[in-house]
Amino acid sequence: MNIVIVGASGTVGSAVSELLAKDHQVIRVGHSRGDARVDMRDPASIKALFAQVGPFDALVVASGSVAFNGLTEMTDEQWQVGIQSKLMGQINLTRAAIPYLNDKGSITLISGILSEEPINWGVSASTVNGAIDHFVKAAACELPRGLRINAVSPTMLEESMDKYADFFPGFVPVPAAKVAQAYKRSVMGIQTGQVFRVNG
Repeated sequence: MNIVIVGASGTVGSAVSELLAKDHQVIRVGHSRGDARVDMRDPASIKALFAQVGPFDALVVASGSVAFNGLTEMTDEQWQVGIQSKLMGQINLTRAAIPYLNDKGSITLISGILSEEPINWGVSASTVNGAIDHFVKAAACELPRGLRINAVSPTMLEESMDKYADFFPGFVPVPAAKVAQAYKRSVMGIQTGQVFRVNG
């Protein structure tokens, strides 16, 4: 199976790449490094990526930025970070991948626990993650040729505790390797329109 992994050098993406590369051909995609490059905020860059890659079996996304700030302090520019990168970036990756995916191929996006469990300064992340979860459910109803789409929604990562622990009081973290198993479930399984939640 040929699998395109966007965000392959990140914490989650690295774990997913390592796991799936054991049995499949993995194409690692990043913003500044990898087998191919893409700017998720730029639809033209996304189209160029798939034109370069050609036909493949599965798209995995483990990337997307959001800004953190209080509701009354969030600027228009900060709102646009999450909308342009994590939300529309993944939607545009999905749209552009469809013609290149082989029949019965799959798409796996990333959302996050903040769609269900808000935190202080996390209003943008909660909004964007929730939108991704709902996009997956709706898109699954319309995908052609037996294509499937799911999202993985991880909680706080063990590997990120030193940076983000203060924002997630009382959350039980999980290792990126456990999140990678949810991606494998999505890629190799039969379900579609699902949000695979990885909680501690």
